[in-house]
Amino acid sequence: MTKALRVQAAVHHNPYAYMLGEAELVALLSELGRRRAESILRNHTAAEGQAPRGPYPRPAMGFVILDPTADARADDTEAVLGAITVGEQARQFLPKAAAKAAAHRRLGHDNGSSVHTDPHLLGTGAFRYGHSAEVRGVIAAASSQSTDQDLYEASRLAAEFAEGIAARHQEFEWSVGETDWLSPDDLPLARYSEMVAWFPDDRA
Repeated sequence: MTKALRVQAAVHHNPYAYMLGEAELVALLSELGRRRAESILRNHTAAEGQAPRGPYPRPAMGFVILDPTADARADDTEAVLGAITVGEQARQFLPKAAAKAAAHRRLGHDNGSSVHTDPHLLGTGAFRYGHSAEVRGVIAAASSQSTDQDLYEASRLAAEFAEGIAARHQEFEWSVGETDWLSPDDLPLARYSEMVAWFPDDRA
């Protein structure tokens, strides 16, 4: 029996604190990481001609997921939601996944095409490879396999993350009932009141 690959997940920023504590978000990422681990191991150990995208070179990958709620002005570090490693010594692939995700966020599309067709968009220090995926507003990047294999695993992670958050949001809605704001006290953030603080008081 083949031994399962080690999965480690960590959260850098939790935009869903209204319904998930950090430990719960880590648990979700870990669950998604285990799904990717099964796919990676299956594709790495597949017989010749059996892996749909070719056999994976190694039983390890690094993934970075960006926060789909992040402000467009936030820098790349602030925009990171979390990361996942699968397999031994997988952490070494995280900087490459991070570079792909950051380029995708800046360019608005996968860095894989810019490397070949638009190198003028990259500049000093840019990573020379793709791929990353954006699914329903979630940008995820993966590194360690071929470009097509990285793209496939990143796209599945992004899709399953969106599905996982949606399912947990539905559970939240049923637990709290009708609300206006996604906050514990059903009140707006201070910044929204500040945006219109200049408007005259209608009681004057």
